[in-house]
Amino acid sequence: MADEIRVRFAPSPTGPFHIGGARSALFNFLLARKTGGKMILRIEDTDLERSSRESEENIKAALKWLGMDWDEGIDVGGPNGPYRQTERLDIYKKYTEQLLAEGKAYYCYCTDEELEAERQALLAKGEMPRYMGHCRNLTPEQRAEYEKQGRKPTVRFKVPANQQIVVHDLVRGDVTFDSNGIGDFVIVKSDGIPTYNYAVVIDDHLMKINHVIRAEEHLSNTPRQCLVYDALGFEKPVFGHISLILGKDHTKMSKRHGATSVDQYRQLGYLPAGINNFLALLGWAPNSEQEIFSMEELIKEFSMEHVAKNPAVFDLDKLNFINQHYVRQLNEEEFFEFAKPHLQTVGYLKGTENGEQLDWLKKVVWTSHEHVCYGAQIPEYIKMYFTEDVVMENEETAQVLKAATVPQVMQSFIEEIGKIELDAANVKALFKSIQKSTGLKGKDVFMPVRVALTGNQHGPELAEIIPLFGKEKCIARVERVLKNGN
Repeated sequence: MADEIRVRFAPSPTGPFHIGGARSALFNFLLARKTGGKMILRIEDTDLERSSRESEENIKAALKWLGMDWDEGIDVGGPNGPYRQTERLDIYKKYTEQLLAEGKAYYCYCTDEELEAERQALLAKGEMPRYMGHCRNLTPEQRAEYEKQGRKPTVRFKVPANQQIVVHDLVRGDVTFDSNGIGDFVIVKSDGIPTYNYAVVIDDHLMKINHVIRAEEHLSNTPRQCLVYDALGFEKPVFGHISLILGKDHTKMSKRHGATSVDQYRQLGYLPAGINNFLALLGWAPNSEQEIFSMEELIKEFSMEHVAKNPAVFDLDKLNFINQHYVRQLNEEEFFEFAKPHLQTVGYLKGTENGEQLDWLKKVVWTSHEHVCYGAQIPEYIKMYFTEDVVMENEETAQVLKAATVPQVMQSFIEEIGKIELDAANVKALFKSIQKSTGLKGKDVFMPVRVALTGNQHGPELAEIIPLFGKEKCIARVERVLKNGN
C-alpha cells in the first residue's frame, strides 16, 4: 500500500449540502491532515436529472466556510482529473469495452416493465429482488432481434456465483456478503451514463484513493464495488463506513429534527468552529472527557480507531452548548459583525447608522453576547430596546408587579433617575439609594424595576440596560406601571 494516505470526498450535487455530508467530509479531511496525506474533492454528477452546478457551488462554498480545503479536485485541479464524472465518460467507456471483451459484462435488453414483473414475482415468493440473468447468455441472433425492436441496452456486470465477498472495514471489522444475493447489476445505463457503483471504482483507482471513508449507507454498495475492483484487476482501498446520524428520537435525521443543511446552520448564525467541533463528536470519541476542540486539536487527536459503529445522535442542545462557547470567544467588534445579517433581517440595522447611533447599537448588541447560542437569537434578545410595549414573559413575571411595595419603588425610581447622569456606577448607586429610602431588600427593589422595563425576570444587569434605554424610556415604562396599577 502507498505510504501517503489519499482520501476523497465525492458528493452528488443534487440538493443542499446535508450536515451528514459535512461530517463525512470532515472525517476525510481530519485523516488526510493528521497523516500528511491528500484530500481530493470529486463531483459525482452522473444523476443528470437531479445534478446542478448550483448545488455544486453550494457544496464548495460550505466546505470553504467550514475551513476544509482540498489538495486536488474541482477548482484546484491536479494530475488525476477531470474531477467531474460527466467529464470522464470516455474513461469509463474504455473499461466497459474491456469488461465486455473479457466476458465479465454483457448487454441487457430487458425493459423496465419486464424487470418490475421479475421483481414482483421474486417478492411474491419471499425472495430478495435481484436480476435473474435473463440476458446473460444471449446469442448474436437474439441480440440482433432486440436491436431490431429498438431496445436500448444497459450493460450489466456478470456476478460470479457462490463467492464470499469480505469487506475489511476500519469501523466494522470484516463484513461478509454472499454473491448469490446480489444479482447481475447495471454498470452502464441505456443512455451510456455509468452507474455510481461502477464509476466510483474507476475514479478511486485512477485517483489513487487508498482510504474510502464514507457513510454507513454505502456499506451495502461495497460488495458490488469489490467485484468490479477484482474484475478490473485493481487493488482495493481500505474502507471505513461511519455511523448513521439519528435525530434525538433515534430515527434517521430529517427536516422534522430541525435544519439539515450546512447553509441553514450558516444562515442561523452558527460558527464554522462550532459546527466542526460538534460534527467531529458525532461518531468519534476522543481519548478524554474533553468536548471543546479547535480544528488544530481535532487534527492532532483524530484517529479512525476511535470512530464508533453505533449510530450518532444529533443533539441540538449539545450543538448549541458547543457553539455558544465559540460565540463567547468573539470580541465586541467581531460579535457586532457576526450579528449584522440578523439585525438587518429584522430592520434593527439600516446601514445608515453612524457616530453615537452606531456606538449605541454596538453596546445594545453586546448585551446579548453571553446569552445567545447562535446569531439568529440576537434580535429576540435585544428586542426590548426597539419596542415601545413591554410584554410580560409569563404570568409569574406579571405577578412581580402586584406586590404592595411596587408603587413606592416606582415613584422612588422616577425621582432618583432624574438626579443622575446615566452610567453603570450611578445606576448601581441609584438602587442603593432606593433601598435606603424605602427600607426594602435589594430584590424587592430591582426585580420590579427589571420587570417594568423589560417584561423579564432575567437578562443583562440593570446597570447595563438602563443607560442604553435612556431616562425618557425608563420613566415612561415605570410611569405606565404606576398608571395601570400593576
